[in-house]
Amino acid sequence: MPTLVVPFRGAAGKSRLRRLPQAVRAAVAMAMLEDVVAACLATGATFVVSPERRSIAEAVFVDDPGNGQGAAVALGLDAAVAAGGTAPFLVVNADVACVTARDLFTLAGAVPDDGIAYVAARDGTTNALALADASLFVPVYGPGSAERFAALAASRALDLENLRDDIDTVDDLEQLHRRLGPRTRRALERARLKALA
Repeated sequence: MPTLVVPFRGAAGKSRLRRLPQAVRAAVAMAMLEDVVAACLATGATFVVSPERRSIAEAVFVDDPGNGQGAAVALGLDAAVAAGGTAPFLVVNADVACVTARDLFTLAGAVPDDGIAYVAARDGTTNALALADASLFVPVYGPGSAERFAALAASRALDLENLRDDIDTVDDLEQLHRRLGPRTRRALERARLKALA
């Protein structure tokens, strides 16, 4: 079975959701993480790398000292290998709140021998990776990172909408509402009810 790593910057990390009140933004960020981790746990052993200790049943917490996404992923992969995790190793961003276990199994099954499968976001960054071996990971995140990951080894690009569509803005939440995971939908519904009270 695959081994999965989810980097999470913390409940306050989604700064582009600033149109939402801070408490709502934190609740939505946490709900998205929980939806992503639920899909991951249905796929394989899951390691959450975060500066905030979060109790998510069955997921392994890895402390993130805050040196950026690439360093967080490297820590998660090191922890996964040390714990006996098996390939392929998947790295899944915490804001792809539409993802399902089926998407993750599809990504895992697409990894070339000794290579990388990946899903790019619409802006050319990278929302998900699948590595034939953890040693293939190089921290090349940032604008245009999907092309840089593709150049690291034999690679395969996948266009899986639930992994392609990440949540960066309130508009994203509204456009993807019907496909969002149940925890994220509930968090938004609670926010709407509070606003009406």
